[in-house]
Amino acid sequence: MENRSVLIGLHGITGVGWKTIDLLVRSCSDLKDLLLWSAGDYARLGIPAARIQRLIDELTPFKIEASLEKYESLGIGILTRFDPGYPRLLEETAQPPWVLYCRGRQEVLQRPTLGVVGTRTPTAYGRKAARELSMALSAAGFVVVSGLARGIDAEAHHGAKDGAGGTIAVLGVPPDRIYPPEHTRLHEEIIASGGLVVSEYPLGTVPHPGLFPLRNRVIAGLSLGVIVVEAAERSGSLITADLALEESRDVFAVPGPIHSPKSRGALSLIKQGAKMVTDPRDIYEEYMHLLSTLSGQMGGSVQPGTLPSPEQQLTEDEVILYRLLSSVPVPIDVLLEQTQFTFGHLHSVLLSLLLKNNSSS
Repeated sequence: MENRSVLIGLHGITGVGWKTIDLLVRSCSDLKDLLLWSAGDYARLGIPAARIQRLIDELTPFKIEASLEKYESLGIGILTRFDPGYPRLLEETAQPPWVLYCRGRQEVLQRPTLGVVGTRTPTAYGRKAARELSMALSAAGFVVVSGLARGIDAEAHHGAKDGAGGTIAVLGVPPDRIYPPEHTRLHEEIIASGGLVVSEYPLGTVPHPGLFPLRNRVIAGLSLGVIVVEAAERSGSLITADLALEESRDVFAVPGPIHSPKSRGALSLIKQGAKMVTDPRDIYEEYMHLLSTLSGQMGGSVQPGTLPSPEQQLTEDEVILYRLLSSVPVPIDVLLEQTQFTFGHLHSVLLSLLLKNNSSS
């Protein structure tokens, strides 16, 4: 039996939390040895008697294999700290999950990611800002990470799921549950579009409110930076921003009306030094070193059939691109050379053309 299988078995035992697993991993060079440990071996580490009994009863080859088979039967993939595909950014955090339970494409965990979070009860302005910003980020190749909650989270997933980057939903419940239940369709759309739904909570975990703040550290940990779109002065979104700062990640905030309670959290972050975002380019310019790589991952060219009609009113920059793309596909690097746009601005103008084409079709 592999060490990762023993780790998965440990992780699924009720009452055995992150700190207990950390203690056992540090104390036992080969986790397979735990299968032979006695109550005395555990007691020497200071583990309480009740927890020791659960370890002895539950950490057996038979029960571990049965658990692995159950996850497989449900179509749930498992990624552990021992696996090469475990996301590097998350591994660098203070308390990375020992195990992640996944539905969808785990490969997206290896792409540049940005968190988009905010209130569960946004204004129309907040909904529009979150969806359009997430759409632009995904179009540029970034993976948008959020928590599948009502409000801003849902708008972020909707905006990003069909773009080149896609989206990751981090659950605050076990992987066989969906909360809120009205997001069942969104949950499946994320998976169908090539995204990922992930949870650190094993099957059988009883959902409770305390799980959601813990989920926020995973959103922050997976992300190069976190963007707050509408948040009250005291909210889970600000907790996520604080966690991002603690892990030396970037924090961005979308400004809103000064008299709106929904804007106070974001405005407070801006006062404290978070970068204000009024355009996707405010974010792109922080990650210019990644954008050429993202362009290659996106396929490297734009097809002429994706443009709006010439009769539609275009901006000056959109006209330049329209003329370049009106007859044949053009590689991204050629567009950059011929337009002299920055990479971020090029993607922004391309996205605008695509949106105008969609609205006219």
